[in-house]
Amino acid sequence: MVPIAYRPVGTAEIFLEHRLAHTYVSELIHCVFSTKQRRNLISPEVQPRLWAFLGGVARKNGFKALIVGGTENHVHILLSLPATLPLAKAVQLVKGASSRWMNEKFETRFAWQEGYGAFTVGVSQKNDRLRIYRDRRSIITSAILRKSFWRF
Repeated sequence: MVPIAYRPVGTAEIFLEHRLAHTYVSELIHCVFSTKQRRNLISPEVQPRLWAFLGGVARKNGFKALIVGGTENHVHILLSLPATLPLAKAVQLVKGASSRWMNEKFETRFAWQEGYGAFTVGVSQKNDRLRIYRDRRSIITSAILRKSFWRF
């Protein structure tokens, strides 16, 4: 039997056994976004709660925050997105819900800066990226990130 991709045009045969049964997508994205005017609005005491909240927003919306970290004025988040969710929508969900949560929970005038940085991470780089997140308070000091992010 000839696979579907190679069957002659115009044949009426359907080769069910050659269909893909499942879709597999590995979309790992390292996102970085900062507080409005890079103000120090995320105190060290609040950070663990905010990082956990960001993970919960992802989970609730059908994607994963594999690890979250950052400093008083910015966040790094490694996202694993399904094929059906655009990156812009995922970031909108995370930033919108967390901004609202920060304002309600801590009665601050909290806001994220417009825009974000997003960098694809290959499957073979995933463990290294997770290690970097765990080993450093902020990976913004990483030469690789500085070169790719500040170039734009």
